[in-house]
Parts: sequence; structure tokens; C-alpha cells
Amino acid sequence: MELTVDQRWDLVDRISKKTVTVGDYKATLKDALADVTVRPLTGIPFAIAVLYGFWTFFGEFAGLLTDGFFVRIFGTHWIPWIGEKLAGLPDWAFTILVGDRAVFAEGFLGDPCFAAGGVLTTGLFMPFGIVLWAVLALFLVLAVLEDTGYLPRLAVLLDTVMHKIGLHGFAVVPTLVSLGCNVPGVTAARALETRKQRFMIIALLGVFVPCGAQIGMMEELIPHLIGWVFLTLAIGYFGFGWILNKIWPGESPEILMDVPPYRAPQWSNVWRKTWMRTRHFLFVAVPFVLLGCAIVMVLYATGAMDAIAGGLEGFLATVFGVPASATPSLVVGFLRKDLAIGLLPIGAMTTYQVFKSVILLSIYFPCLATFALLLRELNWKEILATLGFLVVTIFVFGGVLNLIGMAGGW
Repeated sequence: MELTVDQRWDLVDRISKKTVTVGDYKATLKDALADVTVRPLTGIPFAIAVLYGFWTFFGEFAGLLTDGFFVRIFGTHWIPWIGEKLAGLPDWAFTILVGDRAVFAEGFLGDPCFAAGGVLTTGLFMPFGIVLWAVLALFLVLAVLEDTGYLPRLAVLLDTVMHKIGLHGFAVVPTLVSLGCNVPGVTAARALETRKQRFMIIALLGVFVPCGAQIGMMEELIPHLIGWVFLTLAIGYFGFGWILNKIWPGESPEILMDVPPYRAPQWSNVWRKTWMRTRHFLFVAVPFVLLGCAIVMVLYATGAMDAIAGGLEGFLATVFGVPASATPSLVVGFLRKDLAIGLLPIGAMTTYQVFKSVILLSIYFPCLATFALLLRELNWKEILATLGFLVVTIFVFGGVLNLIGMAGGW
């Protein structure tokens, strides 16, 4: 039997009266907290407190394991032992696997974990002594925020701000994931609705969002500058995002997201998500860390690094104002940004030169694993646009920082 529109509404009304119970609504503490955390006036201070707690946990957790255990294990035991066991290798093989033989013979002027440089010394210390614990802390906190239901509220809270650069609040998810590793961050960008939004967030992640490897190195080597580094990268993220939104065609629809109620995290889910993401880092990113370290040491062993650094020294000093001693590190940055930060001659540079060099390392070419994923996620037009965006960003951002340093006499 076919019903008219009015008959259908009458049927709906009769069914609802039999199935829906109407009563007085009493807001619980959980409901009040859910409301408070999405209103800008109260939600923004709450978000700042959450992020501060997140950063404090990250610093304490990663610092405890790195400085408390792995610096001692590698610097005092592993590196001297492997240097002694492989001392009979030819110079070129010793340089690649262990480090500069002269450095071992004369004694380390700085931290042996960084000064050694070989694949089996610094190459192992960086991913397993520093980066792994930074990434683990980042992914653990992210899993807790997801499981409690706070992450969707953070997306709603930031929706208005993100719309200023052509994105919506959900873009905060791939951005936070990229703080652990850019590879799953780029993959998370698939959830955005339009091609324009996916291209924009991938381009911004590849340039302005440092991964856990870089963050771990910065936290270990320049903790006094890391706040300024993040502030500068955030300015670039929103500034260049606004420009991209103006020049790149496409649509930026409104956010449509299910906001679940707050709930206690299920620790089985938290550990499963943390392990899944950390395993992805171990099997995808770590091989590229070791490959990058091997390539760098081959360049050193063959003398190619000196030739490349000598050719770029004048250009980098003129355009970006970096000292000659930092040129090899900037060259290494095309292979591994985190390794390059560890190789910066911090003791021979001014504070502003260190800050400027870390910014340059953060904003140019993404790591090899991320670039390989870009080739799969973007079409040829978007890849060329991303590379052009990288070049423009490096020269504009780096040039401005150099001018600021010259004006301030830094």
C-alpha cells in the first residue's frame, strides 16, 4: 500500500510516541566538560594546558630514556667496543661503519654518540637511542587523546582558524600524527574531502611540520631554542597556507565530523594504536635513517662531501648567512634532517646561526620515505607544485631570517 506524505508523517509520529521516552535532561560533569572544551573562550586555555602537559610528558619521557640510559650505553660501552673490534678494517670501511679513525685515535672532543658518525655507531644511536623514544611518547599521547574523544573536539575548536588557510579542523589530525612521523601523517591526509585540501596539507606537512626524529634531536641538542623553532614553523605553516589557499584552485568544504562523548581510554586500544604506528616507524623510517647515514659516510670517505660543501659554501653563506662549518650538515639534510641536526657544529656557531640552520633543515626537502609516499599520493602537477613550493619557501623564509639576523647583528 502506497502512503501519502501526510500518512507517512502520521506513521512516524505514532512510532516515535511508542518508542521515544521524553524526560527531564540533567547535564552530567562529562557533558559540561564536553561543552567547555569546544567553546573558544574556555576551550583554547584547555587546549593549551593539554598540549603543555603533552609536551612535558614528551620531554621527560624521552629525556629520561635517552640521557639516563642510551647515551651511557652507546657512548661508554657500545661505540668504544665496536671501534676496537673493527679496528682492523680498511680505512674506507671503518669510516662508513664506525666513523673517522682519527677521531677514535685522538679521543672524542664532544659526545661520542654524535662525533663517531658511522652506520653502526651514530647511525644506530639516533633511531634507537633518541628518535624511537620521542616517537613512542608522541604516538602514546596521540592515542590517548583519540581514545578519550578529545581529538575531535580539538578539531572543532580549531576549525575556524584552519578555514583561514583553506582547510578545516580535521587537518589537525594529520598535523599531530606528522609530529611522530610524516609518513602516517601524509597517509592520514586521505580523510580530507577535496583534492585541494589533500594537496595543501601534504605540502604543509612536508615543509613546516618536523617529525619525531627531528624533534627528538632538537630536544636533546637545543632545548633552549625549540620553542622559538616551533613558533617560527607555525608562522610559516599558517602564512604559506594562506597563500596556497589563494593561488591553488579547488573547494574547501565545511567540516562534518562525529564528535563522540568523552570516555575513559581503553588501554588495549591505546597500546594497539601506539604499537601499530611505532612499528610503522621502525619498518619504514629506520631503514631510511640507516641508508641516509651510510650515504653520508660514503660521501665523507670518498671526499665527495668536502667537494660538495666547498662548492655550496659561498652560496649558502651569501643567501642564508650560515657559517662554512655548517655547510656539510645542510648538505646532509637533503638525505636526513635529523642526522643533519645532530651533525651541526653547535659549539662553533652563534645561537642565532644554530636557530637559523635548524629552521632551514626543517623546511627543505622532506625525508626520503615521505618523498616516496608523495610520488604515490600526488599527481605530477601536484608534485611539481610541491617542489616549487619547497624552493620558494626555502629562499623566502631563509632569506628573511638572514635579513633579520643581519639587522639585529646576530
